[in-house]
Amino acid sequence: MPCEAEVLKQVPLFATLDRDEIAILASRVEYRTFAPRQRIYKIGASAESAYVVVSGEVRVTTVDQDNQEVVVEEPKCGEFFGFASMLEQTPHQTEATAVGETVCIEVDRNAILTLIQRKPDAAMDMLAVLGRQFHAAQRLVRGRALRHPNTLIEAQATFAERIADTVAAFGGSWTFIVIVAVVLAVYIAINSLLSRRSWDPYPYILLNLFLSMIAAIQAPVIMMSQNRQDKKDRLRGELDFDVNCRTHVEIQGIAQKLNTLGERLEDMEEILREKV
Repeated sequence: MPCEAEVLKQVPLFATLDRDEIAILASRVEYRTFAPRQRIYKIGASAESAYVVVSGEVRVTTVDQDNQEVVVEEPKCGEFFGFASMLEQTPHQTEATAVGETVCIEVDRNAILTLIQRKPDAAMDMLAVLGRQFHAAQRLVRGRALRHPNTLIEAQATFAERIADTVAAFGGSWTFIVIVAVVLAVYIAINSLLSRRSWDPYPYILLNLFLSMIAAIQAPVIMMSQNRQDKKDRLRGELDFDVNCRTHVEIQGIAQKLNTLGERLEDMEEILREKV
């Protein structure tokens, strides 16, 4: 469906164009409406056009070596996708799917050339789009690298959570036990020696109050540290599961190669039998 000039004017990339330039570009592009979960293009399809999101949201994904779907980007209103493949005139390396009902402007290579000739500044905007896509790919590669769960947890820890870990680590050590034992022994000994002049005679009610207050504060702090340990265990389990999935895929690939190798050996045996 031909694109209207008013629709193009709402796209940030085309907002600086004048009426004549908008009219020329509108005559060369068209906008398309995609239903929720409708595939816009698939991996390996010829990249004849790029798309600009007018409304809605798109999910651009690819498949890694483990045959797992990876989200590359989620362009929203005014953002390009499929642009690099269209300019390079190579098949799409990603798959684009509409998340909800989405309206996109379909732009071909000739329309982009016309736009750049009439509005050279638009080339910088397009380079910025490509730069964001490149940085998104870099973040994706860094994010999918093998990570240590403790490193991830520590990077996300707040100041209060670090204090909780320190208190729990100290409260569960022999140092804490020895210090508390020494303080209690000295406290009881002093009050016993002072007899009637002591500030906390037997049964040491003030001491019991202090110990109760310490226990009331220490218990929830230790629980906070235990919750963080549960997060570490859960994250470690997720990473182990991811490694197991990759190992499973690798084993399947090796098994397939072994089966192929066995079939070729059988073919060679049949050929040798025929020659004999």
